[in-house]
Amino acid sequence: MMKFLYLSEQYNVKFMSFLKEKGEVNWTRKKINPKIIVDFNWVISYGYKHILSREILKNSKNNVINLHISYLPHNRGADPNYWSFKENTPKGVTIHFIDEGIDTGPILIQKLCAFDKSHTLKSSYDLLKETIETLFFDNFDNIINGKIKPKPQVGKGSMHYKKDLKKPLNYNTKVNKI
Repeated sequence: MMKFLYLSEQYNVKFMSFLKEKGEVNWTRKKINPKIIVDFNWVISYGYKHILSREILKNSKNNVINLHISYLPHNRGADPNYWSFKENTPKGVTIHFIDEGIDTGPILIQKLCAFDKSHTLKSSYDLLKETIETLFFDNFDNIINGKIKPKPQVGKGSMHYKKDLKKPLNYNTKVNKI
């Protein structure tokens, strides 16, 4: 039986239910100890706020999968949805393997998303979440079975940290006003 470690700040019932159909799942939002990794076949990060150390990555039985709501290499790091509108970069989602950088690992699957002026930060975020979850569910077996060949990220892209935001975001803000 497959064992998954699901790393996320929030318990996502839909995501957990999907993974439970595939095997045993442990979820945590806490920073993990590198020794715990060896107990799992796969580690999946989705909205997890902690950086995974070299030791964690080295101890993992397989590559660690990350779901990121930006079209990498654009908007690595924090608040990618906001920065895609602020900097007018491609908007979308990326499923990739984690390496020692922040959102710099090889890409498995990406999808561009379109938004119109009626979208807010909240509605655009919700659409990105729905898109990446569907992309992950639809491609899960191919990812786990190694049928999708990862490709390196191309281009410099951009990186943002929590401290880059000068004030808290208003999620009701229309995206065309950013």
